[in-house]
Amino acid sequence: MAPSGSLRIPVAVLLLLLWGAPWAHGRRSDVRIITDENWRELLEGEWMIEFYAPWCPACQNLQPEWESFAEWGEDLEVNVAKVDVTEQPGLSGRFIITALPTIYHCKDGAFRRYQGPRTKKDFINFISDKEWKSIEPVSSWFGPGSILMSSMSGLFQLSMWIRTCHNYFIEDLGLPIWGSYTVFAVATLLSGLVLGLFMIFVADCLCPSKRRRPQPYPSRKLLPESSQPLKKVEEEQEADVEDVSEEESESKEGTNKDFAQNAVRQRSVGPSLATDKS
Repeated sequence: MAPSGSLRIPVAVLLLLLWGAPWAHGRRSDVRIITDENWRELLEGEWMIEFYAPWCPACQNLQPEWESFAEWGEDLEVNVAKVDVTEQPGLSGRFIITALPTIYHCKDGAFRRYQGPRTKKDFINFISDKEWKSIEPVSSWFGPGSILMSSMSGLFQLSMWIRTCHNYFIEDLGLPIWGSYTVFAVATLLSGLVLGLFMIFVADCLCPSKRRRPQPYPSRKLLPESSQPLKKVEEEQEADVEDVSEEESESKEGTNKDFAQNAVRQRSVGPSLATDKS
């Protein structure tokens, strides 16, 4: 009987541990996981989101406080979530995460960055006292749903993909580092060439160039109405030139007549003077 009684205590402890493990695991589920697929859930309701990395010491120190704060989420009617930036680089670029941990508050699509103390009590007061109203929300231009931030998300995902390919070339294929860089350089040149040709093709389709053909000089009878004022100006100039030429010709004729009359007078006066002298 003694051995059987001594086994009861370890068995009871084991049962308590097995019963407590699911309970603890259920408590951890109070913190929701946000990914690139479900991040639009943040646009509805009230949220507190933590951006962290597993290797960050400050993030590790914050986890117990964040888990305790999540237990109050149902009472405060706030959703407590977290984002692993190492697994979700797109969200890291969408929210421009430059320091870890970073905490955001979201209320019906308006995002505000939390920069207060990082304790459970401070988080609870921040929500219950609505201290977030004193913080200016992020501009719509830099909101996670804007075109600019969507582009940043794509760039961050592309950079992570390039890093994964680089590690694959070096570790799995055994290429040297300069060989991996050469592959990326050639791929960049080819992609730029293809993209440039595609843009030229699209521009030519949208705005085709007009070929200019030499046009014959239009006759005066077929001048359009828009050129009639110019035609009138030319006719007036020609009329002025003709008037000037007529005046010049008349003046020349007048001078010639005067010269002829003077010559006749001199001839008539000449003999009379000769007779008087005689």
